[in-house]
Amino acid sequence: MSLKYLDEYRDGELARTLLARLEYLCRDQATMRFMEICGTHTVAIFRSGLRRLLPPNLRLISGPGCPVCVTANEDIDRAIWLAQRPETIVTTFGDLVRVPGSHSSLQAERARGADVRMVYGSLDALQIARDHPDREVVFIGIGFETTAPTVAAAVHQADREGLKNFSVFSVHKLLPPVMRALLESDDLRLSGFICPGHVTTVIGADAYRQVAASYRVPCVVTGFEPVDILQGLIMLVEQRRSGRAEVEIQYRRGVSWAGNGRALDLMAAIFEPADVTWRGLGRVPASGLQVRERWAAFDAARRFRMPVIAVRENPACRCGEVLRGVFTPPQCPLFRTVCDPQHPKGPCMVSSEGTCGAYYRYHQDPVG
Repeated sequence: MSLKYLDEYRDGELARTLLARLEYLCRDQATMRFMEICGTHTVAIFRSGLRRLLPPNLRLISGPGCPVCVTANEDIDRAIWLAQRPETIVTTFGDLVRVPGSHSSLQAERARGADVRMVYGSLDALQIARDHPDREVVFIGIGFETTAPTVAAAVHQADREGLKNFSVFSVHKLLPPVMRALLESDDLRLSGFICPGHVTTVIGADAYRQVAASYRVPCVVTGFEPVDILQGLIMLVEQRRSGRAEVEIQYRRGVSWAGNGRALDLMAAIFEPADVTWRGLGRVPASGLQVRERWAAFDAARRFRMPVIAVRENPACRCGEVLRGVFTPPQCPLFRTVCDPQHPKGPCMVSSEGTCGAYYRYHQDPVG
């Protein structure tokens, strides 16, 4: 929050009190580095200018919280290959359409005549399958644990209706496994996690207990208002001061310890964990979701014989390092020179939840 924003913010007085408390708690501490792993948190933090007001020994690091951004080039290339099939309608969320793959993008393929449609969710894709029984309709299932249950529901509904032309290409990702991968990284020294609010409404805060206990790192689930984030930071710093490494919930109005049991059961019925590739992090064990054998008829990866595609990365793009939290966007040579929201060279600039896009829109300084 800029000082001007504090004056206009409806909870400005409370925010000032929380900032003073945070400064008091940090006064005799070594540098602490807390990572948020939710794209909505990333945007909220940048939009409010919160980083500028924090004590100098408290750093916020943006992590792999944008599902579009962490989708590997090999998966983008597979989605493009599906779109190039003349009998196929590819459906997905808007941000993914603009993400460049190795040699093309879904947007470029659509300009060449491919039938690529932006939808709000998997149930919209299901309706397209009903409306076009003579076409194969593939939904690119992207997102974290928040969207996976809705995609599972679409598969279940397609089975009930006997739809033979609907399938899902699952590139879903799971957050607790990647938190472990980040903590095992040699180039990060994290002091704690601001855990995602939306994801945790589904999986529950208990999902982070093993991470906190095994790696001795505090985890606090926070909401998305500036006062939520400040309260979460105070809880993290208090844990560090007392030598604790626990899971706590600041966002109690939306999050429980157990999560949404019905959503979890549905997700587990359709999907199973799989080793998948994350942009910038490589192969992470059990960090993705693949369709179970029972539902193979609705699995695009099994339904279509996808060829091996030679993946090409842009060597100048530093999106992978940004997602790992070891680079800030201004450290990328492409940032603001040839890469901007109108001409993105990587997904971190494409997505509305991407760190590069947030830096660009909210004019953060290089040290972030």
